[in-house]
Amino acid sequence: MTEQNAALLDHLFAAPVCNGWSNNTEGALYHLGNTFLFLGYMGGSGAYGCLFIFGFLTPSFVCLILWSWMTICGPDALTWNALLLLACLMQICHLLYRLHKEGLPSEELADLYQTIYLPLGVPIRVFKEISGAFENKVLEMKAGETYAVEGKTSIERLSFLLSGRINVSLEGQFLHYIHRHQFLDSPEWESLRPNEDGKFQVTLTAEEDCRYVSWRRRRLLSLLSKERYVCRLFAVMLGYDIAEKLYNLNNKLYVKSGVLLDIRLPSLYHVLAPSSQSGDGDGEAHEGTEQPPHRDSDAPVEHAWPSEPELPSGEDSTSLVLEDFADMAGSLTDYGSESDYLR
Repeated sequence: MTEQNAALLDHLFAAPVCNGWSNNTEGALYHLGNTFLFLGYMGGSGAYGCLFIFGFLTPSFVCLILWSWMTICGPDALTWNALLLLACLMQICHLLYRLHKEGLPSEELADLYQTIYLPLGVPIRVFKEISGAFENKVLEMKAGETYAVEGKTSIERLSFLLSGRINVSLEGQFLHYIHRHQFLDSPEWESLRPNEDGKFQVTLTAEEDCRYVSWRRRRLLSLLSKERYVCRLFAVMLGYDIAEKLYNLNNKLYVKSGVLLDIRLPSLYHVLAPSSQSGDGDGEAHEGTEQPPHRDSDAPVEHAWPSEPELPSGEDSTSLVLEDFADMAGSLTDYGSESDYLR
């Protein structure tokens, strides 16, 4: 028994000795098949990489089947190559089915995913749920058409602009633009609770031909209530969009002196304070206030805030001025100080 085991080990591990190399080659089919095999293993990862690999392995095994049948007439080689060919064809069918299932129905939605959702790490499966909530439909709005009218249009949907530009105005006065890949009505959406109704406080008009997607309020709320990840995603996107709109408005808020006001309350108050404390134009001081020391006319005057060298004109060369907010109830100008306002 020991001799048999030793003979078996020698047979398994002892390399056979070649008495001589043959000068004959295996033919063109054998070499062509191995060339395809070599090219196939140069593919990458992922679905398309696997499709590349199996796409080259398939003709490789076809060539090897023909070689084993026509050249060496070996049934074992023919059988193994046929099985490998069948496995490659099954893999190709599976990959094509998966790519078709994961594909998006239009180029616009594919561009939306590549530009907005893919950088956020959103899986294609989740994006298909989001796009399914608006039925994968891309809507169109011609230049001059109105998306919403202030005080009339109900807040019943949330829309996202794919192309074009929207003009936002209040009582005929321009506020800001909505550009591509921005929400049309994010402030309105965030202003309401799920069980509340409301109307637009601004008018949205298309300045050029626009294309957008739109979620119905109830259907999107249903999706957000079921999918916590989608709810967080929309919270981040809506918050960023609203912040952008606020800063666009901030860039158009000026006083007569040309100073850019900041919508954040402390900065706004510190800008308004010097003008409110100056009183009359003849330089008379209020009672109980200390007079500033006399300065020579040639001495430089220190300003309470930095002046802008150039006044930005805004997108339509019109800017909101302080008088637009002075008559509004609850405005900062109705109070004597910031502490009174915060009460």
